[in-house]
Amino acid sequence: MQLVIVESPAKAKTIEKYLGRDFKVLASYGHVRDLPPKDGSVDPDDGFAMQWLLYPDKAKRMKEIQDAAKGADRLILATDPDREGEAISWHVQELLRSKKALPAAVDRVTFNAITKDAVLTAMAAPRALDDDLIDAYRARRALDYLVGFTLSPVLWRKLPGAKSAGRVQSVALRLVVEREREIEAFVAQQYWSITGLFEMAGTPFRARLARWRGDKIERLTITNEADARAAEADVKAGHFTVDLVETKPLTRNPPPPFTTSTLQQEAARKLGFSASHTMRIAQGLYEDGAITYMRTDGVQMDGSAISAAHKAIAKRYDGGYVPDQPRQYQTKAKNAQEAHEAIRPTDFSKDKAGGGDHARLYHLIWKRAMASQMASARLERTSIDLTDGTGKTMLRATGQVIKFPGFLALYDESRDDAVNGSGKNADAGDDDDARLLPAMAKGDAPAKTGVETESHETQPPPRYSEASLVKKMEELGIGRPSTYASILQVLKDRAYVTVEKNRFIPEESGRLLTAFLERFFERYVQYDFTAGLEEELDDVSGGRAQWQAVLERFWRDFKPRTGEVMEQKPSEITAALDEFLGPYLFPDKGDGSDPRLCPNCGTGKLALRGGKFGPFIACSNYPDCKFTRKFAQPGGNGEADTGPETMGNDPDSGLEVTKRSGRFGPYIQLGEGKEAKRSSIPKDIPGEDFDLDYALRLLSLPREVGTHPESGKPIMAGLGRYGPYLLHDGKYAKLTGTAEIFDIGMNAAVVRIAEAANGGGRGRTKAEPLNTFGPHPTSGGEMKLMEGRFGPYVTDGTTNATLPKSGDPATLTLEEAIALIDARAAKGPAKGKKKAAPKKAAAKKPAAKKKAPAKKAAAKE
Repeated sequence: MQLVIVESPAKAKTIEKYLGRDFKVLASYGHVRDLPPKDGSVDPDDGFAMQWLLYPDKAKRMKEIQDAAKGADRLILATDPDREGEAISWHVQELLRSKKALPAAVDRVTFNAITKDAVLTAMAAPRALDDDLIDAYRARRALDYLVGFTLSPVLWRKLPGAKSAGRVQSVALRLVVEREREIEAFVAQQYWSITGLFEMAGTPFRARLARWRGDKIERLTITNEADARAAEADVKAGHFTVDLVETKPLTRNPPPPFTTSTLQQEAARKLGFSASHTMRIAQGLYEDGAITYMRTDGVQMDGSAISAAHKAIAKRYDGGYVPDQPRQYQTKAKNAQEAHEAIRPTDFSKDKAGGGDHARLYHLIWKRAMASQMASARLERTSIDLTDGTGKTMLRATGQVIKFPGFLALYDESRDDAVNGSGKNADAGDDDDARLLPAMAKGDAPAKTGVETESHETQPPPRYSEASLVKKMEELGIGRPSTYASILQVLKDRAYVTVEKNRFIPEESGRLLTAFLERFFERYVQYDFTAGLEEELDDVSGGRAQWQAVLERFWRDFKPRTGEVMEQKPSEITAALDEFLGPYLFPDKGDGSDPRLCPNCGTGKLALRGGKFGPFIACSNYPDCKFTRKFAQPGGNGEADTGPETMGNDPDSGLEVTKRSGRFGPYIQLGEGKEAKRSSIPKDIPGEDFDLDYALRLLSLPREVGTHPESGKPIMAGLGRYGPYLLHDGKYAKLTGTAEIFDIGMNAAVVRIAEAANGGGRGRTKAEPLNTFGPHPTSGGEMKLMEGRFGPYVTDGTTNATLPKSGDPATLTLEEAIALIDARAAKGPAKGKKKAAPKKAAAKKPAAKKKAPAKKAAAKE
């Protein structure tokens, strides 16, 4: 028997069908062990020796592999064809070796697609494990571990609120923060455009001012209204004739097929997918045999795939859409490793695969791969100059027409919103470029129908989207294709950034962490340094560098630097950051006044301070002056906290009511000390309405609306963590706003409670079937297609069978439904814990003496 190891159970099932009875295919379910998250897992003093730990949830899986390996004649490691796949195979081999269960023959095979031909071809050409790839994996894993476990303790002690820092994660965060700084520093500039409206032979067209008073007009030439109106008057008064007609042929070539990063970018632009979601869907398509391996930075396609694409193109269109020569591409990405094919369909004759997001992503991959081998698009660009009698004023009209669509008949690549120096979208082009112009010749005098004069403002560079951030990281050589999705996810999980309208906005903690790293670890967040380190790691994978030597060069400088920072006092760290961030936190006001002067007392100086919940700005005259403001309010923008604000006294208790600012926003407090009553101030209360009376009403909550007529139990209205609510007998119902807490009456409250109980809250209504198929031929139960918590499934009332994740529920047939239910029923019921049989009472016997068990040596990994 030959044992084959892959990562996923889906791959295992498919490959076992291809290989036959002599093969047993088992899944490792991804990585089986890793460095334990504790000090000493990597020892720089012992050649960077690593202690690996088996994942607890993989113990059962490895036991199954170990038992199978003991009876196998040959072990075939068939994990993914990249560095991580090589590492998984190595870990499995080393664990089996440590258990003395490693078969005599061990081979490594890789395939770029899970098709029968690809798998059988790979099996016929086995090789040994690639030591260079394994060394590169170990170097990266050790490096990331050493950075994280050395730098993070420094952050915890010197920078309250910081959670972690990573080798690549911190550099990606710096990109987001620097873009935000560009936006804040941007000064909008006003400019004017003048456009003439014309008509020729019944066809209207537009022409923009290109020369005025003999001078060439650029986008930012006319910057004031007086000049704009003067130019407008000249255009209105001028009699324009065609002076030049210029037609130029243009050719547009198709983009290459997808790599990991370009797939993530285009899926974000066209489908709105996050990078992590794109990779999950692509993984499913790969495991189903629909596409080639999805972690790659190669842009080339196999010769047989190119031939298949050409046949599909000719069949879909005609031979004119097939290029004269097969297209060959080379990647432009920095540090690219073209070991694998680009991402493409395994069968070009199929333009659909799966359902839902699987179908959408597959179709995008299919279109891109097909278009990459199609003929170029041929266009014609026309430019027409119209000059007045003086020759000093000239208008230009431009238009573009597609003469032959070529690849554009199938696919047009989206663009990122890169911005030029003026703030205009550099990729968008002029709106007029795509318009068709009427036929004109020199000397023609089209009719002028009007003049448009518009004011514009230059725009700041846009915040990064997932697509544009991945593109920027790839251009700089930061990270690798397989890591982009996880890097972006870490930034979100650590709350260093927020995402609004698909744009990354740095949070206060992210800005401070970046400033800390730029000030104290500048070298390690430099783009060139990070990219250079990636090149060294790639040299390891290519056998051109020794992995321990690469780590030694890094560690030699990094370790002493962390020690120096750790020795500094928190106050020294804060003072250094105060100076470093001075231009951002206290920008020049432009009137000669001191930007650090306290606006409250007028004599103290503002400075950065560290607190229990993170940094803030405070006055040097504290405690006499209690002015504070949040760290993320540069230049004093936003509300400042000048200490408790007295609103008045409670007429019943006589205690003082104060308005305060806390970690979670503004709140009110009645009295002082631990017994003081507090209430947050909801955002939906208008500032002009919030007075002492309203504050006392909030402090009196919750209020009793009345007694429920059926249960006899009270209905309470209050303000909770998730907003205003009704509470009755332990059940909650949401209210629409704070005002409703005080306004709602008994009748409305009873109705709202009933609605929540019938599904308005967490209650679930009975789901309707997506489709029905009639009775099952064996069980007789009605077969229905249902939408479940974990996806669509088919059931006969007794057996539930989940649809394959790439299956399309809309195309499920009666025969497929029967086969799914029968296959699930054949496996038997899901395994569960069996109840122990009751113990029978037995006559007591004297306990026999037992020998002490021999001590077992602890298992070592």
